[in-house]
Amino acid sequence: MTIADLRAGVTGPVLTPSDDGYANELHTYNLTVVHTPAVVVGAMNAADVQAAVRYAAALNLPVAVLGAGHGSSVPSADSVLVTTRRLTGLTIDEPARTARVEAGVVWADLIEQAGKLGLAALNGSSPTVTVVSYTIGGGLGPFGRKHGYAADHVTALEIVTADGELRRVTADSEPDLFWAVRGGKGNFGVVTALEFGLFPIRTFYGGGIFFPGELAGEVLHLFRRWTADLPEEMSASVGLLHLPPLPFVPEPLRDRPVAHLRITYLGDPAEGERLIAPFRALGEPVIDAVAELPYTAIASVHNDPVDPLPLYEHGALLRALPAEAVDEILRRTGPLILAEIRHLGGALARPPAVPNAVGNRDDTLYNVFLVAAGGPPDAEALHAHEQQLIDALAPWSTGRRYLNFMFAPDATPETAALAWSPADYPRLQGIKRRYDPANLFRVNHNIPPLSL
Repeated sequence: MTIADLRAGVTGPVLTPSDDGYANELHTYNLTVVHTPAVVVGAMNAADVQAAVRYAAALNLPVAVLGAGHGSSVPSADSVLVTTRRLTGLTIDEPARTARVEAGVVWADLIEQAGKLGLAALNGSSPTVTVVSYTIGGGLGPFGRKHGYAADHVTALEIVTADGELRRVTADSEPDLFWAVRGGKGNFGVVTALEFGLFPIRTFYGGGIFFPGELAGEVLHLFRRWTADLPEEMSASVGLLHLPPLPFVPEPLRDRPVAHLRITYLGDPAEGERLIAPFRALGEPVIDAVAELPYTAIASVHNDPVDPLPLYEHGALLRALPAEAVDEILRRTGPLILAEIRHLGGALARPPAVPNAVGNRDDTLYNVFLVAAGGPPDAEALHAHEQQLIDALAPWSTGRRYLNFMFAPDATPETAALAWSPADYPRLQGIKRRYDPANLFRVNHNIPPLSL
């Protein structure tokens, strides 16, 4: 099969490194992740994805996927890369409280449309991430302690598997594949659409409070005590921030260390206000933006940057957060622009009604997420600093990882395996062997097929 054959069978653009538009098709949020595929296919529909997968299989090339949001966290070289940003179909069934979302839809679009109907989804912190990639990686969002992971509420998915077939998969039609994709991310094919449940949430009590850096220790130590006995309606995280003096950063936060408490409370706003009163008693905040808010304002809770940046990221899952762990975080933030502690538990710790592959639920109480920013010359030093902090937290770590917070330096199969329980991982490998025996989908945090 030739590139001419591929172009003849695809509606969207098919680009090679010598073509105009090749570099622009590969733009992504994290500027440290550089893609150099042999061919880029800008899919307009599922049939384009099928053609790209069949072409890759015929030439024994790996398939990579680049969405419309933050993009793949693993660089792609000498692959057939499918961009999905043109797959923008989005429909909401208001009476059924369900949505069907194609692979190019970002959360901002769904939040806006669902919010108009008094409905909400289990979105993440950033509105610019694609719904599909976030969800099939698990989907840990601001309403998680009450409603669980986004993957827990998927009812059907459409996926192009390694044989080039487009399948509509449910718990009844192909239960093993349905289980694996919801939490196994891109290891089993290219997901072109998802269907999932929505929730009748019009408003919530929440937002963020930014405290000056000199209060960071008090904020973090209060956070660890406070989260020991919270109702499931309260989801919370705290981030130590030191943002650069860039235009997208609010002026009071530019080049200034702050501690950022982020909360959502799905209950009586008066009770939410009572629950966070101990934080407001700590001292004068830089910004206090906690109030009763419409669901459409959910992105204001974290206020994640939307402009592309060169980022280096790392993470760990903790079974406990004692004072000693907090002290290590306070001591070692150094050049990081973010060190976040996210409280888990509640519905996140329980198995969903329809089981899926999202791992590491029951013994995990906190997720630690680290972000550093800088150009390529700084990469080794920045990642080493993050690793030192992760190593310092080892006494309280589960030794496992959350898949959506794993990035390029963690792309080995051995590290990727930490995203799933030791009991589930062989099952994932067996399903991989059934649906992708040649490991066509390996430009990711890869699950190699179980050996024959």
